Amino acid sequence: MSTYTSLQRRPFLTPLWLLALMGMAGTFLLISIVWLLLTADSTTVIVIRHAEKTADAVDPPLSATGEARAQVLARMFGDARQPGHLDAIYVSPPLRNRLTAAPLAGRLGLVPIVAAQSDVRGLARRILHEHSGGRVLIVGHMDTVPALVSVLSGAADIPPLGAEEYGTMYIVTVPRIGHANFVRLSY
Repeated sequence: MSTYTSLQRRPFLTPLWLLALMGMAGTFLLISIVWLLLTADSTTVIVIRHAEKTADAVDPPLSATGEARAQVLARMFGDARQPGHLDAIYVSPPLRNRLTAAPLAGRLGLVPIVAAQSDVRGLARRILHEHSGGRVLIVGHMDTVPALVSVLSGAADIPPLGAEEYGTMYIVTVPRIGHANFVRLSY
């Protein structure tokens, strides 16, 4: 009778060990999924060219049309009370880039970060590292805007900007997990 009893208990205990092991594996998997979902936010980078500039100057300021475009940009993104407002603004050193961002920066209470755009990959890495999950505006130039969008999105077919093309805006979404995407629009 004792042999019969021990045979009955052994098969009953084996599923408990398997159940405990499966429970631990399931808990680990659940924690991993929750961690991925909590940390898998996207960084949104808006890349524009500086607004229209005056002609024939070494470091030209904005023209009247350029000042109006800078005000449009401030109205589009300048409400700090709304959710989803910009966290940072990056500009290159020339005056026209700083003046393009000035009205928006003033409305948001941000100080634009002046960064050289000669190393496009380095700038993209910096932005994605320092502002992960945030929203950033970059005011670039005719040649750096397509290069930045290409590096951020991974797309190789970004068309160059024309000499008189000032109102093009790219909104690049870079997720921590998955592929980046972008939208091109005019403002």
